[in-house]
Amino acid sequence: MLSEKIAIGVQDFGKLREKKCFYIDKTSFIREWWEKEDDVTLITRPRRFGKTLNMSMLDYFFSNKYKDRKDLFEGLEIWTDEKYRKIQGSYPVLFLSFAGIKHADFSNTKKTINSLIASLYEEFAWILEDSRFSVKERDFYRNVTETMDESTAALSINRLCGLLQRYYGKKSIVLLDEYDTPMQEAYIHGYWEELTSYIRALFNNTFKTNPYLERGMMTGITRVSKESVFSDLNNLNVITTTSDEYSTAFGFTEKEVIEALDRMGIPETEKEKVKYWYDGYTFGEISDIYNPWSITLYLDKRKFDTHWANTSGNGLIGKLIREGDKGIKTEFEKLLNGECIVARIDEQIVFQQLSKSTQAVWSLLLASGYLKVAEITRKTPDSYPDYHLTLTNHEVKLMFFRMVEEWFAEGSEFNEFISSMFRGDVRGMNYYMNRVALNTFSCFDAGKKPSEKKEPERFYHGFVLGLLVDKADQYMVKSNRESGFGRYDVVMEPKDEKDPAVIMEFKVYDKEDEESSLEDTAKNALLQIEEKQYAADLIQRGIPENRIMRYGFAFEGEKCLIRKA
Repeated sequence: MLSEKIAIGVQDFGKLREKKCFYIDKTSFIREWWEKEDDVTLITRPRRFGKTLNMSMLDYFFSNKYKDRKDLFEGLEIWTDEKYRKIQGSYPVLFLSFAGIKHADFSNTKKTINSLIASLYEEFAWILEDSRFSVKERDFYRNVTETMDESTAALSINRLCGLLQRYYGKKSIVLLDEYDTPMQEAYIHGYWEELTSYIRALFNNTFKTNPYLERGMMTGITRVSKESVFSDLNNLNVITTTSDEYSTAFGFTEKEVIEALDRMGIPETEKEKVKYWYDGYTFGEISDIYNPWSITLYLDKRKFDTHWANTSGNGLIGKLIREGDKGIKTEFEKLLNGECIVARIDEQIVFQQLSKSTQAVWSLLLASGYLKVAEITRKTPDSYPDYHLTLTNHEVKLMFFRMVEEWFAEGSEFNEFISSMFRGDVRGMNYYMNRVALNTFSCFDAGKKPSEKKEPERFYHGFVLGLLVDKADQYMVKSNRESGFGRYDVVMEPKDEKDPAVIMEFKVYDKEDEESSLEDTAKNALLQIEEKQYAADLIQRGIPENRIMRYGFAFEGEKCLIRKA
């Protein structure tokens, strides 16, 4: 049985080791990184995959602040190598984390970053007592505050590395954890250009034109495009989830998980459930990587739940899917139904393209750990690869189900609409559908200005996802599929032959057509169901004609009219 305590949320390596808490040895990462000899390394991994803990481990290992803490590494893999026992605690290390920088405006974001840098300066303030430093250098040191101007901030870490080299006679190691957290917030809240200009100057002076830098390590969820912040960093070695380097350093391998489960006395019957819920990640050529946060929570609580998915960080993903166009929602529907989608992937995330490019959205979901690659194919040897993507595991699927449920959570109108639909109560359907549309239409609309054209398709494809999630146990919900002589909008095919099937056709009323009305549009939707023989597949599968309910929907902005065949 495992004797270590399970510590939840502790990302300080020293604290975990001092308290003898549960820890899976990742110290081979130290050797792998050091022997690569790269100037600056950027490693991207999904959130809660041990990035901060590993950065803390590097800090404790290399920083001369911890030269007397060799006990933290005794018994771990790295301590078997005499060469690395000599290196421990021998460098000045600057360790920053942007993980908590989640502001809605540039001013506070800049102030927080400045404050983090100022804290580093305060940490080493005692070196100013050394007579080797000039009055000018002391003045610059004192000017590094949360209100410093951008030119001072840009040079701040570079200058501190220079002072530390003169004091210690050794170049500095700079560790920057979760570098892209403020960038995601900047994209969401609309201050992207201001932030990237500020960050680009800081990164260039810290990681590129810094003669006092021994090594640099950065971690994040995404690889932000070079055009945004890395345009000058040609010395950057970028490691993404498809890279073979450091493939076992983040997340738990299947071997590590099985050993932990055995040590905790978890029965064999539970191990397959653990795999079903939390396995599914692939880094480089190493598959069957488990989510470490969820495994740790499971070992502590002995309960299967969406542990990782319940943590913060889903806001941008939810926004992109909720406000996405018909194509994104239709593909997302396939994912929720357990199907694959095929997409082109670009590991360099261009945030400005997220609202315009489905490729950028699927790339972000893959980098963030919500999707996994089931297969890669090429139409020809020279063509771009096609990535066949599925939801990563059961935990992620449940997270998305809950996310869709929240879109319709306000009031009971959505459930009342569904009840009315199965009763054939068109009056009730009209009442509740218009309430649903009124309450949720804007959340599916990506328009930033009132004058921008509303897109009903964004709403009703979101509505289809709501049907899919709400009735997942009883129905296969499909949209935009071939049947008979055309394409229908939504078909709900029952899993139990005793339940009725439902066909829904959606149409948008054209105000410029003076000879038609909203009523005519709803009737035309019903007519299309019959003319295109949308019921053909259902009848072929043995569902009687009288058990197939047909509804025509007509939209005019947020207003909806429904008619029944």
